[in-house]
Amino acid sequence: VRLVVRGEPAKNGAALIVANHVSWLDIPVISAATPVSFIAKAEVGTWPMVGLLARLQRTVFIDRTRRAATAATNTAVAARLGRGDAVVLFPEGTTGDGIRILPFRSSLVGAVRDALTDGRDTPVNLQPLTITYARRGGLPLSDAEQADIAWYGDMELAPHLSAILKGAPIDVILTWGEPITADAATDRKAATRLAEARVRAAMRAARAARGLT
Repeated sequence: VRLVVRGEPAKNGAALIVANHVSWLDIPVISAATPVSFIAKAEVGTWPMVGLLARLQRTVFIDRTRRAATAATNTAVAARLGRGDAVVLFPEGTTGDGIRILPFRSSLVGAVRDALTDGRDTPVNLQPLTITYARRGGLPLSDAEQADIAWYGDMELAPHLSAILKGAPIDVILTWGEPITADAATDRKAATRLAEARVRAAMRAARAARGLT
């Protein structure tokens, strides 16, 4: 994988990074760009090897089968933000096909408010991040070819991992959007909509650059 980075992550303190989600490959790609931890569904923690790697990276796990789990996860993420960490959230709630972005959910963005109302005296950055898989073997990826990289629906992990490793090199673009400074008065739904709009705009720009508007 060749990584192309556009823009820069926020450098002034804690950041809740909100990104579109295409594949398991997103995790090592983002990790190669900047030191982060992730929020992931609880099942990931039970996967062979992947679960171990996730725990080593200090992943915050959320149990989506329990309604009360969101509040507990927000508290855990708020504690990380309170220490000045950068935490990645995939607010679509699942992986997509690499062509379109699903609506962002605002519930876990509440962690920003929790961090700010828990005695923190400095704002937290809500940082948009767009992941675009652009080329393979030096050639632009068509919409049909995105399926070779995107990992979604009921795809099995092992065959997909094998195909990625055996296939041609991949170019991926990470685009850091303008940070949204959040304070205790910030409306989480409005902030989430703004972050989503910035991710969508960056995706459109990346697709237009390779002729896939």
